[in-house]
Amino acid sequence: MTLLVAQGVAKAYPGPDGPVEVLRGASLSLDAGRTLALTGESGSGKSTLLHLIGGLDRPDAGSILLDGTEVTTLSDKGRAHLRRDRVGVVFQQFNLIPSLRAGDNLGFQARLKGQPDAPWESRLASRLGLAAHLHKFPEELSGGQQQRVAIARALAAKPRLVLADEPTGNLDEASAEAVLALMLDLVRETGAALLVVTHSERVAARMDARLRLRQGRIEERIAGAPAP
Repeated sequence: MTLLVAQGVAKAYPGPDGPVEVLRGASLSLDAGRTLALTGESGSGKSTLLHLIGGLDRPDAGSILLDGTEVTTLSDKGRAHLRRDRVGVVFQQFNLIPSLRAGDNLGFQARLKGQPDAPWESRLASRLGLAAHLHKFPEELSGGQQQRVAIARALAAKPRLVLADEPTGNLDEASAEAVLALMLDLVRETGAALLVVTHSERVAARMDARLRLRQGRIEERIAGAPAP
C-alpha cells in the first residue's frame, strides 16, 4: 500500500538577491513497510523536503499525500496533530527536552498521542542500549546516547512514517551500524515506512531504495524506487 506520495513539491526562501529556490518540483512515493534513502549534496534540498513531508513547514507548490491526508492543506494545528499521531521524526540535532530525563523523553510523543506503552518503551530502551541511562538528563548523556533516545522516541508512538535526518551522523562506525540495524528491524516490526536523509553510502545501501536530489529535483532513482 502506498503510504506517501509527494508530487511537484517546490519551496523557496528569501535571499539578499531575491527568492532562493531550494526545491523545484521534487516527487517521490513510498509504500508502507518500505525504506527509502534520500541522498544528494549539501544544499540540494534533502532536509527541506523531509521537513515539508513531516508538516514542519509548508511548500510553495505541489502535493504531499500522507496516509490518505493532504498535508499541504492542513492548518498549523492539523499538521501538529498529523505529526503527533502518524509521524516519528529523528532530528539531526536530537531536539530532546533538557528538563526531562531520558526515559520521559523517550515516551514523550507516545504520551502526547494518548497511547503510552510501557512494555514497548522498555523494549526499545533495552534494544538501543539505554536501559541503564533512562534516569539521566540529556546533558548527562553522550552524543551517541542522545541520538539513540531520539530514535527510540520516534518509534515509541508506533508511527506510520519515520523521518530521519542523518540518524547515525553523530555515532562512531560500530555504533552507527548497530543502531541502524536495530532501527531497520524495529521499523519493519511495526510496519512503518522509513525515509532517511543521509550522506552515508553505507546507510543508503541498507535501504530498500534510494533517490538522489540535485538542485532541488530528483535526479536519479536507484533500486526500484517507485515513481509517483
